[in-house]
Amino acid sequence: MSTTPSPRAVRWLNPDEERAWRAFRRIMVAVQTGTARDLAAIGLSEADYEVLSTLSERPGRTSTLGEQADKMAWSKSRLSRHATRMESRGLLHRAPDPTDGRGCLLTLTDKGMKTLESAAPTHLESVRDHFIDRLAPEDLAALEAIATRLGIETD
Repeated sequence: MSTTPSPRAVRWLNPDEERAWRAFRRIMVAVQTGTARDLAAIGLSEADYEVLSTLSERPGRTSTLGEQADKMAWSKSRLSRHATRMESRGLLHRAPDPTDGRGCLLTLTDKGMKTLESAAPTHLESVRDHFIDRLAPEDLAALEAIATRLGIETD
């Protein structure tokens, strides 16, 4: 005879918590929608920009697929599929990882770097328009403190 564990009591949000949660979700949607629209106008997706910018920060503009996925908080399969599409556009190159027979290395190509350099001013202006310039310095510091408390890397 097996027993089914009793369900945990639901900890409903109080009104202040609910307003904060909804505000956070709406902020994410509004900022992401605005920056995605601005990137789309120059032919890139947010995912493209994230891959390009993250790879550009790696030594030799190269990373293992696993390290890159971890840095971006993506699954390996999601990154692998996206990298295939980006490789077909000449933005990055995939090669077998000599240290892991099942893994691969992603390298930002010169075309990918030029694409990033060309897109960066538009993206940065979009981030400023939709987010940074609307906040006070103490708001930005509070956001960084929140991210730290949640264990989210900010670098």
